[in-house]
Amino acid sequence: MNWILLVIAGLFEVAFATCLGKAKESTGIQTTYLYIGFIVCLSISMILLVKVTKELPIGTAYAVWTGIGAVGTVLLGIIVFKEPATLWRLFFISTLIISIVGLKVVSN
Repeated sequence: MNWILLVIAGLFEVAFATCLGKAKESTGIQTTYLYIGFIVCLSISMILLVKVTKELPIGTAYAVWTGIGAVGTVLLGIIVFKEPATLWRLFFISTLIISIVGLKVVSN
């Protein structure tokens, strides 16, 4: 169950980063809503991270959490913000994914 919560926490990290990215492109009340979304997603992500670190090693949990956030944010950047999907970016994102899976495999 802790691993599921950790993945959810990582997805909320992607959401708060996306809110920040969208907020810089928006104006008016939409910007306010995006900053509120940022605060809500950040809070949920942190609360879940704190909860899972009571059972999982902090080093593993934090690495997986940031890895999910990094991979998800880069992929959303490519899809939503039209950032370049170069060979090297995709290569290094792949190595991050392999590292996240590896940490899960070797953790108790």
